[in-house]
Amino acid sequence: MGFIVGVVLGVIIGLAIIVIFVKSENNRSKHRIHLARTIAGLSRMTVEDSRKLLPSPDWYPSWLNWLNLHLTKIWPYVDQAASELIRASVEPMLEEYRPALLSSLKFSKFTLGTVAPQFTGVSVIEDGGKDGITMELEMNWDGNPNIILAIKTRLGVALPVQVKDIGFTGVFRLIFKPLVDEFPCFGAICYSLREKKKMDFKFKVIGGDISTIPGLSDALEETMHNAIEDSIMWPVRKVVPIIPGDYSDLELKPVGTLEVKLVQAKDLSNKDLIGKSDPFAKLYIRPLPARMKTSRTINNDLNPIWNEHFEFIVEDKSTQHLFVKVYDDEGLQAAELIGLAQVTLSELVPGKVKDVWLNLVKDLDVRRDNKNRGQVHLELLYCPYGMENGFTNPFGSTVSSLTSFEKVLKSGSNGAMQQKRKEVIIRGVLSITVISAEDLPVVDLLGKADPYVVLTMKKTASRTKTRVVNNNLNPMWNQTFDFVVEDGLHDMLVLEVWDHDTFGKDFIGRCILTLTRVILEGEFTECFKLDGAKSGSLTVSLKWNAQTLYRDT
Repeated sequence: MGFIVGVVLGVIIGLAIIVIFVKSENNRSKHRIHLARTIAGLSRMTVEDSRKLLPSPDWYPSWLNWLNLHLTKIWPYVDQAASELIRASVEPMLEEYRPALLSSLKFSKFTLGTVAPQFTGVSVIEDGGKDGITMELEMNWDGNPNIILAIKTRLGVALPVQVKDIGFTGVFRLIFKPLVDEFPCFGAICYSLREKKKMDFKFKVIGGDISTIPGLSDALEETMHNAIEDSIMWPVRKVVPIIPGDYSDLELKPVGTLEVKLVQAKDLSNKDLIGKSDPFAKLYIRPLPARMKTSRTINNDLNPIWNEHFEFIVEDKSTQHLFVKVYDDEGLQAAELIGLAQVTLSELVPGKVKDVWLNLVKDLDVRRDNKNRGQVHLELLYCPYGMENGFTNPFGSTVSSLTSFEKVLKSGSNGAMQQKRKEVIIRGVLSITVISAEDLPVVDLLGKADPYVVLTMKKTASRTKTRVVNNNLNPMWNQTFDFVVEDGLHDMLVLEVWDHDTFGKDFIGRCILTLTRVILEGEFTECFKLDGAKSGSLTVSLKWNAQTLYRDT
């Protein structure tokens, strides 16, 4: 009997031990899972997240305070060692970005001062790569450097200009890549400025006033910003080899081309007291002088039509932008900025033309800018290298003078072509059906309006018009017109709605269309809003019958 009781008690105790062990293991497993999720969440923290969790230096990790403390101690030696190195590397850069009104731009003195920068945040980036580590450090520097520029104008005037009140806050990206099995376990370091949160400085002419030379301060400020941003701002990066080897794959390389058609602008703000502005545009992805494109100047016009093509090299589609700046040409004086806009390249679909209207603002960093400065109209096409929209390019890059637009438009051509440099001419017949207009504004004092439409091909100046529809704000025409277009890629269709009067005519509004869409699609019908009118729209149908020619160049 005692044996049986002992067996039963042993079984019960054993089962209890097993249950307790299983429960304990389950609790430990849940704790480990929770801890793993917490660690994974911390690894995905950005610098901004760490700043929220660590609001003041007292809350910083001990190693970060240690880093800032020792950086402060060694800063005098860093100043001595780095000042001359920075000066030697930055001076050629300033010369490259030197504004046109200066003949020389160099440093006469350069020291970093006594105030060391402070690191205020850190994060490790998960980029999916197994052969490298990416770290981001936020740095704040309100320094007291002694920087004096020796500048000389085209007129021979030499001025010493001091750079003062420097304040900088930004996030630096460090990439340790590739990982190797020998000390220090990585082959090279790439560093870049991923985000510029604040960069302030002022200029002061020693013993004078910088405002005595009109435009000098703005030109110097633009030069400094462009030189700093384009030389170190991501995706530009500097590669420092640690272990000897070939690290060319870490350097910035072109990945495609961006074709831009600068079509027009409208409702630009007037910068002239007498007459109207004389607008022109500058476009760039990187502000290198050799890569910036400038349109022609349209005199005395707040609604300029350019219809000009430009092509840009893209090096990182995920982070780069196209910038458009519209200026008023002031002749011998510095041009005055009307407004600027930007396009995020990551929003472009490779091989597909995007038609955009962009609102112009004074400063891209100022989010609330309600003043109307006008709009600019662009057509954009991004073509990655080796892909080119999925079509077979009949031209090799070594023998073709085609733009990316022309390659798309000519991608369906048949027949063998000689291996020589050619220029494509998109020739054909454009059929335009003016269908109707809706909600036209009242123009006549004693009635509604007597509208008709004037159709003009801008490049050839070919012109025709519809019949007049009397006393009607919603006229129907359904009239078709054919134009022989000699160069469709570079021509434009202008549709102007007028009110017919016995002793004259009154302008109502207009639509300006490039032929890119109809050449690509073959045919489409759409309702377009009338520019320059209080209300109203125009419905038209366009059809393209192509006859492509080639001209040896």
